[in-house]
Amino acid sequence: MVRLSAGRIDIRVRLTPKSSADRIEGVAAASDGSAHLAARVRAVPEKGAANAALERLVADWLGVPGRTVSVTGGATSRIKTVSVAGDATLLSKRVEERLVGG
Repeated sequence: MVRLSAGRIDIRVRLTPKSSADRIEGVAAASDGSAHLAARVRAVPEKGAANAALERLVADWLGVPGRTVSVTGGATSRIKTVSVAGDATLLSKRVEERLVGG
């Protein structure tokens, strides 16, 4: 679900647009058994609105500046790769803490 690279982490996310609230729901499993972060946003999937909402949501969730978060894969798919620039080890620990602590 989280892959560490030099200067960033990549998070596999399943996004559900047109939800009643913007929220991270936690870890879920895909039909192939692979793990991903489940997220919901109120934005509609048109003209990048849902992707932009996801970037803001992940930034707020991790407590990082919005400019460090970007959808780098799956722009038109529900399964996306979200990259967060910064210290990969620190960011990975922060993801783990947020998932354990809520």
